[in-house]
Amino acid sequence: MRFVIVGYGRVGSRTARILAEEGHDVVVVDNDMDRIERASDDGLETVHGDGADEDVLVDADIGTADAIGAFTPDLNANFAACMVGTHHGCRTILRIDEDYREDIYEKYAEEVDEIIYPERLGAAGAKTALLGGDFNVVADLAANLQLTVLEIREGSPAVGKRMSELDLPESARIYAHGRARESLTIPLPGTELAVGDEVAVITETDHAADVRSSLLPAGA
Repeated sequence: MRFVIVGYGRVGSRTARILAEEGHDVVVVDNDMDRIERASDDGLETVHGDGADEDVLVDADIGTADAIGAFTPDLNANFAACMVGTHHGCRTILRIDEDYREDIYEKYAEEVDEIIYPERLGAAGAKTALLGGDFNVVADLAANLQLTVLEIREGSPAVGKRMSELDLPESARIYAHGRARESLTIPLPGTELAVGDEVAVITETDHAADVRSSLLPAGA
């Protein structure tokens, strides 16, 4: 697959390297020349420029990309990049920081495929470790693992089911769960899922589609 990564900071660089290590084609877009040089030194294809600019993303060959991940600290720039991705038929992943109000979250969530919260994922991992769990960065576990955060939407087959009742692939694990707009925390087997909940799932890449079909509405 081919991915465009906008922003080569902490989140973007880690994501880009993992994807490249798994054999995917990755192009990094950043307006900071030092970061572009670092991405190039990491063996990645690069385009220097503003990821919110459609012309720059066209230079990154957005038209052939399967997905775009907008991971800069600037929410407006991330959203603009995702809208260009939508126009070109890409799956869109938007980074948003946790300190934004609920109404702002809702505004952006309606327009993109997925939203990620780096702070929330980090906090969930730290809490798991403090309570004695074993939480490692995906890339340190195995190259064929994938981590994703999914929102339980209306029409999902998971609505009303307890964690222990979910029909997930054997390799998949839900390691964090949160009610709508609340922080993710360690899930309990008896927790019943409701519309608006979010779950963080780790699974083998080959089974990612099966996980999505178990948790998302048909056709999502």
